[in-house]
Amino acid sequence: MSLSKFFILCVLHQRPMHGYDVAREVEATTNGCCSPTEGTIYPVLREFEEGGYVTAASEVVSGRERKVYTLTDKGRAAFKVAVDAWMDVTRCLVDAEKMIAGAPGEVGSTPGCCP
Repeated sequence: MSLSKFFILCVLHQRPMHGYDVAREVEATTNGCCSPTEGTIYPVLREFEEGGYVTAASEVVSGRERKVYTLTDKGRAAFKVAVDAWMDVTRCLVDAEKMIAGAPGEVGSTPGCCP
């Protein structure tokens, strides 16, 4: 799963929101590292809706109709799987960092990197 999709699931895990809020929340969550555009957000939300990971309901907000996206049980399960997968990647990166920081001749001394 791409990081942008992961972060979209992550913010929707917190609460239902419309696309613009999803984009702003992803940007805030990642300290500006991931700043998705409408061209990124809406196709992913459509894909998630078609896959049953989110539901969309129309609401009128400040006189404008907006779709509010809510994570489904399937979406929550997918988020858990994604968190587990990214934690494996994170462990590998931490192990690699330890190898790089090790003294000369100790490269490869950290067992279990990237199983």
